[in-house]
Amino acid sequence: MAIGERIRFIRNLRGITQKRLGIAVGFPEKTADIRIAQYEHGSRAPKEDLTKKIADVLNVSPAAMNVPDIESHTGIMHTFFALEDLYGLKIDVINGEVVLRLRERPENTELREDFVEWLNEALRLRDGEISRDAYDEWRYNFV
Repeated sequence: MAIGERIRFIRNLRGITQKRLGIAVGFPEKTADIRIAQYEHGSRAPKEDLTKKIADVLNVSPAAMNVPDIESHTGIMHTFFALEDLYGLKIDVINGEVVLRLRERPENTELREDFVEWLNEALRLRDGEISRDAYDEWRYNFV
């Protein structure tokens, strides 16, 4: 999902108009909605400082705004291949189900801890301890 699509998705999730977001990040009121629309439609790409401002207004981590190319199956596969190269992510079959595993390696310690935290939050959602909104807040603010 391109950054513009992420901006639109999270902005809509937050119930914020393009104009309100544009004004909040410092655009003149007259053109605020036009500027945000340009980013959302991909005709312009926000620089890092603007991305951070947008993320702050939307109350998400700037990392939640920049997602690798996952719009196509090929893009998803190459993302997995990169994770395999960098972190030793492995594909396997367990009880007839295709699964991804993160092998225990010293260079994976931090990522493994992040996966365990993600698993714990996902289990809390599944078990009804937290709402989907709370789970999404955790995901969008993960750092």
